[in-house]
Amino acid sequence: MISGSEALARLRAGNERFVSESLQSEAVATPTRRRQVAVAQEPFAIILGCSDSRVPAEIIFDQGLGDLFVIRVAGNIVAPSQIDSVEFAAARYGTPLVVVVGHSTCGAILATLEELALPKHEQSRNLRSIVDRVRPSIEPLLATELAHDQEALVRHAVRANIRTSVNHLRRGSQVLEQLIRRDALLVVGAEYSLDSGVVDFFDT
Repeated sequence: MISGSEALARLRAGNERFVSESLQSEAVATPTRRRQVAVAQEPFAIILGCSDSRVPAEIIFDQGLGDLFVIRVAGNIVAPSQIDSVEFAAARYGTPLVVVVGHSTCGAILATLEELALPKHEQSRNLRSIVDRVRPSIEPLLATELAHDQEALVRHAVRANIRTSVNHLRRGSQVLEQLIRRDALLVVGAEYSLDSGVVDFFDT
């Protein structure tokens, strides 16, 4: 298995191919490849991404069958089930890299801002599990001058939410903490631009 930094470089290269429209993932989605991964899988990266239909991990990173272990949830939030899934892949397959991938103008961020502006009795119970996990990243920003600039507020909130999810994974699991201490796991954040297709890795 490659190292976390090597896995990160592989994702960077894949995103560069995606942006330049020089995809090669067709080469790793062949019947031969399908038979290979039917026997066993060795994903080189775990992607915790948003459920947004415009941000499919395998496509934006130009990867094929068996390359990525993908977990998708609105707002790329970290709840117990997401931690369990990351632990599973990191421990079972020795996957050396976790990337939390958020994206520009995230609907979950926008929904959280809208919900926080409503009286509590008008807030949606169905959205509460997402809003409650995004809220800690956003509320401090509402006390700054960003509160008067919606576009800037959303932009900063997206980054803050990604960082919160990264920190939850780094510090919310003994299994993951041990792997990180042994340099067997790298956990980073990234933001995908819906406009350009570029993934900006940060907190590396």
